[in-house]
Amino acid sequence: MAGDSKTMPKLDLTRDSKHLSQAQLDYMKIIENQNAERVRKLALQRKNNVRVGLLLGLGALGVYSYSIYSVKQEKFLDELD
Repeated sequence: MAGDSKTMPKLDLTRDSKHLSQAQLDYMKIIENQNAERVRKLALQRKNNVRVGLLLGLGALGVYSYSIYSVKQEKFLDELD
């Protein structure tokens, strides 16, 4: 990848900080904070999605279990004999 001319080289702040202005460093901090907030929101959304998925799965399993249980209790076929 080092020879790939389509990508920009990685920025090393310890080495390249003397070439950056204070405005650029401040802008980088703002973007880092926005990205951290986005990641936090996505993690919360993922947790909520897992909860909803588990509740829906448990609901479907409960309906299935109840229907199997109720069909086993029916005796209408025994009465026909």
